[in-house]
Amino acid sequence: MPSIFRLRTFVMPYWKPAALSLTALTCLVFLDLAIPRLVQELIDLGIQRHDQAEVLKLGVIMLGVTALSAIISIGNNYWSVRVGEGVARDLREALFISIQNYSYGNLDEQKTGLLMVRLTSDVSAFQRLIQVSLRIGTRAPLLMVGSLILMVSTSPSLALTLFPLLLVTAVLIVTFVSRTEPLFRTVQQRLDKLNTVLQENVAGARLVKAFVRQDFEGRQFDRANEDLSARSTRVMQLMSTMTPILTMCVNVGMYIVLWFGGQSAVRGDMTVGQVVAFTNYLLTTMTPLIMMTQLAQTWASGIASGNRALLVLETVPMVKDAPDAKTLNSTIGGRIEFENVTFRYHQENEQPVLSSVSFIAEPGQSVALLGATGAGKTTLANLVPRFYDPTCGRILMDGTDIRSIKQDSVLQHIAIVPQESILFSGTVADNIRYGRPGASDDAVEAAARAAQAHGFISLLPNGYHSHIEERGVNLSGGQKQRIAIARALLMQPRILILDDSTSAVDVDTETKIQRELDAQIGSHTSLIIAQRISTVLKADKIVVLDQGMVAAEGTHDELLTTSAIYREIYDSQLGGGPQIQPAVHPGRTVEVLK
Repeated sequence: MPSIFRLRTFVMPYWKPAALSLTALTCLVFLDLAIPRLVQELIDLGIQRHDQAEVLKLGVIMLGVTALSAIISIGNNYWSVRVGEGVARDLREALFISIQNYSYGNLDEQKTGLLMVRLTSDVSAFQRLIQVSLRIGTRAPLLMVGSLILMVSTSPSLALTLFPLLLVTAVLIVTFVSRTEPLFRTVQQRLDKLNTVLQENVAGARLVKAFVRQDFEGRQFDRANEDLSARSTRVMQLMSTMTPILTMCVNVGMYIVLWFGGQSAVRGDMTVGQVVAFTNYLLTTMTPLIMMTQLAQTWASGIASGNRALLVLETVPMVKDAPDAKTLNSTIGGRIEFENVTFRYHQENEQPVLSSVSFIAEPGQSVALLGATGAGKTTLANLVPRFYDPTCGRILMDGTDIRSIKQDSVLQHIAIVPQESILFSGTVADNIRYGRPGASDDAVEAAARAAQAHGFISLLPNGYHSHIEERGVNLSGGQKQRIAIARALLMQPRILILDDSTSAVDVDTETKIQRELDAQIGSHTSLIIAQRISTVLKADKIVVLDQGMVAAEGTHDELLTTSAIYREIYDSQLGGGPQIQPAVHPGRTVEVLK
């Protein structure tokens, strides 16, 4: 639990309104504690003596104190809301930036639903913790302490009589709060699971419907929902038992005060006003205790959520710049060299995805990567922009290990068209110029023409200003791929990575795109992953991967005569043979797939 105090850095910028809120709160406590004393004087000096003027004077004073309390309470609420909203805004921004700085390895480990909960539910829970602490949460213990002091000053003997009851009540409160905090932590964990299931189903709703899996996914959601409901019910049941117990303690305390205080008043040791004042102080002491148990949910949830948000903030990116990392020049040659590269995603003892991979892509060359499913093609391409770092070996860019270069500097010279074409809500033009926001309309159109996207864009209702829905659902797969290619070409990169980027377009369109790319030979170094071997026939070099290792490399003509694996791929697609040929090695099927 102490870890949550590391989030105080988000509160410190708002120390002035926080201090004003606490000052107002302290004034409120003094005014609240003054009311029982005024009631005592009203009874003893006014009512008991039948002094109407004294009653009127003390009544006016009490009304004035009440009005002043209302004004100060409004100020306390105003400042506490300012602090809470400011902290929530800053924490959300810090979490968002932290997630943006994650490397691919971090994102592999963190589920989308979990991160969404951190940015929404957890931040809101921590915000409530801050606001409650600056209002009721701090007021309750101050009232309790002040009331105890005034109870002792009013009647030490009666206060001593109540001491065992107050001690028992305090022990109950501590026990209750200590039990609820871990329970709320488990509730948040179940909420994570529910949000993950919900996010996956919302994102994949079309697939679920297409495969008629509504019943199965409904059962998955029901299990997560029931689990969350069961945990929440357990917490609420525990909380519901505490209020009656504490109410009973208050009533027992009242009985003790009235019994022993009444006897003291009859003997003349106490006045009636003192008994009434003592009773009010008892209520002022016990009521905050009941209030604190009701606020335990807010505190426990806020502490658990704060700690979970802190885990996101303190997660160290798996790929980060070295302290002495340098910046690349504005112009680079674009030479890429893999030098005995081995890569594992997770544990050291797992099977490597890539093993001792070595090859060179010279400046301006187009290098194609072919191999069976799981051969490591996409993984290899993801190592070039440092989405991951090699487990062993080096990747050199113009002769420099990319781990000694700032990642942003590397990415400035690379454009990527991933397997899944990701588009954002906005216009077509905005999506094309995503990597180069300042590009002119003419440049956007030129890139679209090169990607064979200008034709269908022109037919859209508003052309390049047509709106693209979330994830591009109002476009076909081929249209999204062509916009993604245009986005990459607009950047005019020195290194272009095409990861199965034309799989959703027809052969004729792919040929036209390839012709445009061939016209740019020499302007950039290309790494091409493709399903259709016709896409890479003219590549300057073809690297054949087999089970994470380089099985062969060379031009198309060279590989036809030297590589049995390449020849099988070629024959299966262009040589008139079956679509999928038997593998050279047992247990492996040769396909030109991802």
